[in-house]
Amino acid sequence: MIYEYNINRKIMKGACDVMIYMDNAATTKMHPDVVRAMLPYMGNRYGNPSGIYTFSKNIKKDITQARELLASTIGAGPDEIFFTSGGSESDNWALKMAAQEHPYGSIITTPIEHHAILRTCDSLEKRHCRIIKIPVDKKGKVRTAAIERNIFRDTFLISVMAANNEIGTVEPVAAIGRIAHERNILFHTDAVQAYTNIYIDVNAMNVDMLSVSAHKIRGPKGVGFLYIKKGKLKTPFINGGGQEYGMRAGTENVAGIIGLAKAAQIAMTNRDMRIKKEKMLRDYMIKKVTTQIKDVWLNGDEQERLPNNMNFSFKGVDGATLILMLDQQGICASAGSACSSAQKEPSHVLKAIGLSDERAYSTVRFTINEEISKKQVDYVVECIKRNVEELRKYV
Repeated sequence: MIYEYNINRKIMKGACDVMIYMDNAATTKMHPDVVRAMLPYMGNRYGNPSGIYTFSKNIKKDITQARELLASTIGAGPDEIFFTSGGSESDNWALKMAAQEHPYGSIITTPIEHHAILRTCDSLEKRHCRIIKIPVDKKGKVRTAAIERNIFRDTFLISVMAANNEIGTVEPVAAIGRIAHERNILFHTDAVQAYTNIYIDVNAMNVDMLSVSAHKIRGPKGVGFLYIKKGKLKTPFINGGGQEYGMRAGTENVAGIIGLAKAAQIAMTNRDMRIKKEKMLRDYMIKKVTTQIKDVWLNGDEQERLPNNMNFSFKGVDGATLILMLDQQGICASAGSACSSAQKEPSHVLKAIGLSDERAYSTVRFTINEEISKKQVDYVVECIKRNVEELRKYV
């Protein structure tokens, strides 16, 4: 049951003068420099990149430079970067075109993947593919030995996310890539949460396809890219014009592409300092929550997790109600994936790591960025503490 409360937002006077946003896994605030970089392409630089005159050729050149920059961030070649509308399209492209080129084979994945992977697998299974989901352990990590045991003669693709969007666990991508490479199996990784937050080199990690979304790295919504290692996929995803080397037709989202490249440039330039600060704040908040509040669990791997991710279960507390209470105190948090937050079923990720329905429903995710301060963390923890105490009165 969800109760309504009259909550005093000034629990700590002066600590919460503005909204405290802790849902960066769902989306991020665009960086001001990204907005500035995009603006000319929403105004005077409106040319269609496919034109043969100088005005359009200059726009095409800007896209080429953006493609080169993005390729450099993962150790790829520019002709291996294909712009998309975001992570979901990139995931669909990778799986559907691989399946089209390898009919009646099997795909290996995990039960904690994003729904863009899992629901695409469901659709492929109804047609001609066999889907093998490798269980993960209680921390959300897939065992490479289990992947090896489930490789068959018809296995043509392994798709395992680089890091989980709900519990933050980082997967052994390089080890999985090595297994796939040794057996001549395609390897795709959904790196939407991991990109610029962990080290990625597609060649060193034997990755054949990799999905990225701009709005997770302080870029614009509606744009991303799919890395495809040269020669690994040959079938166009969208037929029409010759854009994206003939693999994805349609006039390019120029402003979005420029914004994505600028966001990636900023994220990579200050990556080490940003990650260091986020880890410090993450660990500080984890310690405060787990030591100051009774009967709370941290979900996911304690060490091998994204630098900004915290996922807690609070015994006897309805997570959705806690989120509503925090909202009244100026704090944005999440019950899990933003793409499925309206669903009433327990998180598939939390169920896959063995949580009961009761504990899954008691879970709240906090994902920070480098702009969060210790003072704000203190305020958030104090709000959580008082809210949990209030909610437990009704248990």
